[in-house]
Amino acid sequence: MRLEDLRPTKGSVHRRKRVGRGYGSGHGGHESGRGTKGQNSRSGGGVRLGYEGGQTPIWMRFPKRGFYNHTRIEYACVNLDTLERVFPEDSEVTLQKLRELRIVKGRIQRLKVLGRGELSKPLTVRAHRFTHAAKQKIEQAGGKAEVI
Repeated sequence: MRLEDLRPTKGSVHRRKRVGRGYGSGHGGHESGRGTKGQNSRSGGGVRLGYEGGQTPIWMRFPKRGFYNHTRIEYACVNLDTLERVFPEDSEVTLQKLRELRIVKGRIQRLKVLGRGELSKPLTVRAHRFTHAAKQKIEQAGGKAEVI
């Protein structure tokens, strides 16, 4: 068998239905296979997605729960033990550098430093927020905690 000998299985390929081409086409003439009259026979006819014929739709029947705060500010949280492991001595820690090292992922635009773990080297940490313990530990190690 060669590439040019390949053919689709008999009966698996159908001709395109050419509608609206008169009575001789075999597709209904003026109705073109859409039946007689009604919403679905018209061009652009039919109902929208999820429409249930006037019955109250499922998304309205179900109870709504909870609350989504659109003005909520999200922070990427990083602990001190991560900074200890990843950054060398006397380096600067920013959100951009954490993204480059793949520690912070996603579209979060603010950074918060948490106080888990110990810090033994002086680091300059630039973040939007610090926990009290994190700020204390950074300064004890001889570093700076700068609020952006």
